[in-house]
Amino acid sequence: MLLLLIFLAALAALSLGLHWMLEHPGSITLDWGGYHIETSLLVAIAATLGLIALVIIAWAILVSFFQAPTRLAQSSRSRRREKGFQALSRGIIAAGAGHVGAAKKASKEAEKCLAKEPLTFLLKAQVAQLEGDRVGAETAFHEMTLLSETRLLGLRGLHIEAKRRNDAEAAHLFADQAHQLAPVPWAGHALLEHHGSNADWEEARVAIEANLKAKAIDLPTAQRLRAVVETALAMEKQVDSPSEALHLARQAVKRAPTLVPAIALIGRLLARHGDSAKALKLLEKAYAENPHPDIVAAYLDASPSESNAERLARVKKLALAAPKAPESGVIVARAALAARDFAMARRALAPLVAEGQAPTAQICLLMAEVEDAENGPSGPVREWLARGSRAPRDPAWIADGVISRSWAPASPVTGKLDAFVWTTPPEPIRGPAEDARAGIPAAFLTTRQERLLEAAEIDADSGAAE
Repeated sequence: MLLLLIFLAALAALSLGLHWMLEHPGSITLDWGGYHIETSLLVAIAATLGLIALVIIAWAILVSFFQAPTRLAQSSRSRRREKGFQALSRGIIAAGAGHVGAAKKASKEAEKCLAKEPLTFLLKAQVAQLEGDRVGAETAFHEMTLLSETRLLGLRGLHIEAKRRNDAEAAHLFADQAHQLAPVPWAGHALLEHHGSNADWEEARVAIEANLKAKAIDLPTAQRLRAVVETALAMEKQVDSPSEALHLARQAVKRAPTLVPAIALIGRLLARHGDSAKALKLLEKAYAENPHPDIVAAYLDASPSESNAERLARVKKLALAAPKAPESGVIVARAALAARDFAMARRALAPLVAEGQAPTAQICLLMAEVEDAENGPSGPVREWLARGSRAPRDPAWIADGVISRSWAPASPVTGKLDAFVWTTPPEPIRGPAEDARAGIPAAFLTTRQERLLEAAEIDADSGAAE
């Protein structure tokens, strides 16, 4: 609106000026170089404006003439650039689809047209990876690290390639360089895995705080990882510095109240300090909330010098904290078997092996132990062993496919913190001639169970020979 008003005002002023000049005609006389020119004022103004217009046009033509080569070069570069980006688009789509030939052809075309374009290096690296050319891929990723725009992407590619060739030190170096440039999540997680693999818990602590500050992990995750690292430190210090270990374990439980290894460690440390009553009370409360075998083991370790009868009485008290848990029946049966109270052992296991139940491999082996201890080698022993070979597997600590009886702070495969999870292992593929030991890791078998399984294998071999 304002521009329209200004335009109308200028037009009105011009009209008034022309009207005034028409009402006051005048003349202009020019004597120069023997020429005498006399004309009216309006004609002189019009001639001047025309001359100015001719000068402007001539200047524009002259400038265009001299700028023509530059414009042609710019046009050529623009077409070349457009062609390069079209090749990049085709190549990235082909690489994503796994079409190696098309991706490689597009990569060469893009490199020809856009040699310094960051995406060209990325496409080149992808093609090398598709072809299995690790050296070519690393070369492309290295070239990407020389450009500020793609330095992080290049470092990540080098990190991945280093992990593929199992070069842990190189992978850590690239992740550390990336983390110093920008605290990106992948680099922070890689540093944590490296420190976990090397059991460098103090450095892992620093990495957790850096990741939290950079918002690569949220606060609940950081608290859990802190608890895991503090538990690991407590496990290392429990012999030389038990007081410090106890402080660390308590901190871990405050951060992660469900972290069973930390709870069990507190119980053991309190018992070693001579505070068995407090340890038992703590473990009984923990068992009521989470009836876990590690808590049971710590509970039994709290009074190592008691008799079998005394242990049975104490275990029955612990079982009352979680009477419906299968683990309660198992621990009472084991204690009763050690005290040779076979009736008690059978009563404890009866709900777990009743009709309609699916007892696990360990429960079946425990029933075989009871039968063998009470009646000696017999048909029921072999039946329970055979049943155990087909029974569901018992829960265990599992991380990256590794099954372990005991918890560890980090995965033995990748070094990932808090990788071990208490869960049921996947069922093994069973063949037509599965032996009684199938699906039961040797580390989970007691000496008596090993003997029973060996005896069962000998009987099976003898039967096959006959």
